[in-house]
Amino acid sequence: MKALLTALSLTTALVMPAMAMARPVTLSTQLTNYGGDGAYLAFYVTDASGAYAGSLWMAGGKSRYYQHLIDWQRATGGDTAQINGITGASVGAGRTLDISLDLSDALFDAGYVLHIDAAVENMRESPNEIAIPLTKTGAGTPVKGRRYIADFTYDM
Repeated sequence: MKALLTALSLTTALVMPAMAMARPVTLSTQLTNYGGDGAYLAFYVTDASGAYAGSLWMAGGKSRYYQHLIDWQRATGGDTAQINGITGASVGAGRTLDISLDLSDALFDAGYVLHIDAAVENMRESPNEIAIPLTKTGAGTPVKGRRYIADFTYDM
């Protein structure tokens, strides 16, 4: 039930940006110059117990590559309905992806963690490349990725 309410809250915040309990958030992801094809990135949130709470964004439109976003795949069971309507293009090496979303205030300072999985064709997968607690004080603080992401920042 808790997961359902969280998912509903997350979905509602994305679908109804004018709601009073949501705030605009910009997710900025700068990729390294890894020298391969465009990266597939999955942005998703887990709750304080580590349970999947919802997907925020998927960069990369070919669903056959989603299986390489290992932790996201494990969390969702590969359910592409989790990303319906929030899919963008893959992101090239050295490029920046900026995403603007309205996120529920309930996600901040409540133990929720934003995760980013990354995968590039013919290169190693990078599950949980970024895992960052969603806190109001953490906004604007760059975080380095492990393989393909040079840095990631969220701003409110």
